Amino acid sequence: MNTNSLIVVTGAYGFIGSCMVSYLNQQGYENLILVDEFDRDEKELNLLNKKYKVRVERANFFEWLKIEKPVVDFIFHLGARTDTTEFDYAIHEALNLEYSKKIWNYCTKFHVPLVYASSAATYGNGEAGYEDDQSKIENLQPLNPYGISKNEFDKWVLKQEATALPGMWAPPFWAGLKFFNVYGPNEYHKARMASVIFHSFNQIQEKGLVKLFKSHKEGIKDGEQLRDFVYVKDVVAICYWLMRNRPASALYNLGTGRARSFNDLVASCCTALDLPTQIQYIDMPADIRDKYQYFTEAKMNKLKTAGYTTPFYSLEEGVRDYVQNYLVKKYFY
Repeated sequence: MNTNSLIVVTGAYGFIGSCMVSYLNQQGYENLILVDEFDRDEKELNLLNKKYKVRVERANFFEWLKIEKPVVDFIFHLGARTDTTEFDYAIHEALNLEYSKKIWNYCTKFHVPLVYASSAATYGNGEAGYEDDQSKIENLQPLNPYGISKNEFDKWVLKQEATALPGMWAPPFWAGLKFFNVYGPNEYHKARMASVIFHSFNQIQEKGLVKLFKSHKEGIKDGEQLRDFVYVKDVVAICYWLMRNRPASALYNLGTGRARSFNDLVASCCTALDLPTQIQYIDMPADIRDKYQYFTEAKMNKLKTAGYTTPFYSLEEGVRDYVQNYLVKKYFY
């Protein structure tokens, strides 16, 4: 693909999508179709100074494609309803499942390669492990409607792939990426759903300490809940690598492969600000207590075997870059 290629980015107004647009611009790609609901003034800064061809409202996208008939070279489908505290499954089903099926079917019909966002939320409490083994997808039990919708699309994709004849039921290349805990610039608008790093920074600035949830699970100390935190700059670099290299079509984990505690995260944030670490532990809200993941860690062998060997940001490196170069300066990526 050359830099004149026409690329679609859905979710382009949001966190990961806008970072994807920025990364593509850095690589020389400006012939971009941005798809999202462009209805929130606070998200405009995510696209400030970005270069692209056109914006298309999410609800009008498929009608726009019929009318304009663009020759699309690649789609990054990063748009989704990502609120894990939204328990109305119909909302997730419409945006994360049915809309994604339309994207897939378009890519199949017009032979467009596709990278789409799945989620580590599909793994539920981790009883089935965190290995991106496609034979285990049917057995996963997500803990919330968001995770269910993402897993239902993965299951649907694998059924299409299993019955596919060349050019009939699947795009020429596809990759579904199970994002783990992504953090980084351009999440200013996400409010409650922003990363713990974002909230930690703001709490340190306001109160000089960070509030973390107590553990409500025996054997796990307060703040020692573990997550695989992955920096958004690694995420978009991998998306781009997949577009350029196109290994075997598959579901791939996208984390660092190393779980770290929330205590580690807060310590990294405080170190980046040259401040002592001070943490106050608070009760976890009742509405999420029984749906809370205490451990996530991506098994990354599949992506590495496919050929991606670039080292990931460590938690300390990613937090330092995010805090010092974006949060302190209120900069966007």
